[in-house]
Amino acid sequence: MDMTLLVQHCLRSFHATPSRSPQALRLFAFKLRFFPPVTLNAFALIILAGLIHACWNIAAKKAGGDSRFAFFTSVLMMFFWAPLGWWLGRDAVPLWGAVEWGFVVASGVLHVVYYVILLRGYRKADLTVVYPLARGSGPLLSSLVAITLLGEQISALGALGIAGVVGGVFLIAGGPGLLRAAHDPAARQRVHKGIAYGLLTGAFIASYTVVDGYAVKVLLMSPILIDYMGNFVRVGLLAPVVLRDLPTARTLWLAQWRFALLVAVVSPVAYVLVLYAMQQAPMSHVAPAREVSMLFAALIGGHLLGEGDRLARVCGAVCIAAGVTALALG
Repeated sequence: MDMTLLVQHCLRSFHATPSRSPQALRLFAFKLRFFPPVTLNAFALIILAGLIHACWNIAAKKAGGDSRFAFFTSVLMMFFWAPLGWWLGRDAVPLWGAVEWGFVVASGVLHVVYYVILLRGYRKADLTVVYPLARGSGPLLSSLVAITLLGEQISALGALGIAGVVGGVFLIAGGPGLLRAAHDPAARQRVHKGIAYGLLTGAFIASYTVVDGYAVKVLLMSPILIDYMGNFVRVGLLAPVVLRDLPTARTLWLAQWRFALLVAVVSPVAYVLVLYAMQQAPMSHVAPAREVSMLFAALIGGHLLGEGDRLARVCGAVCIAAGVTALALG
């Protein structure tokens, strides 16, 4: 529905009600501001972000990096996006107070822990196990937080959409086979590690999604600035790991800088698109809809990495597509 028509419809509904007290007007304005439906623009942003997100995760998996790779990407991100960061921040950042800076620091810390755990999971297990579980458990938790603590509302169709997304993620991760013991002990242990790292990564995805979503939706901070300024926090936290062993860091840099540059250039675009979508739609809808990246990961990553069962991935992708559609309509 066009936003102008939506507003007109809401206004007609409001004026049609017998009670038009100042309290009712304030409640109406609050709901319209904080609980808008998923617009077509927000839906398009989520789809594009999903494609970009899947691509940079495949690059990170192929790099096989650790916390030093996270440092490389943060430094490259800081320099590559410096002109845009300066342009947007020269007027806005000086106006930030302790609350805004507190959210920047919290976001930076959560992103560091999330990324390091994700990279470790990619070294210890398959992307087709870690990535789906991380992407599936994260939005489920963030949606529950948004609904229970932030007061966001979701329809029955939206709830069905969440179920479809989570179910599709489960199928892509291996489906019922994940619950059966593998005959190969090494393979079984690898799957179990993938599940553990995927769920732990998902918990931090939920954490930074809620923190960043509150910052852009309630504090009205720039999505680009909160992500860019968080780089300084990430570099500061990761620098000691690199400085402890500079020769090894130099060797890793020569082997991984191309992957790091790709991640540094495209990953902020994906997440900033999501934050902009959060400004236009409820977090409880945006967070699960991000999992459309699973469709792209199944088609692109499955082919490049040769992981997982093709039929299960296709069925999971269909479930996710149906779930995202339900979220958009709900």
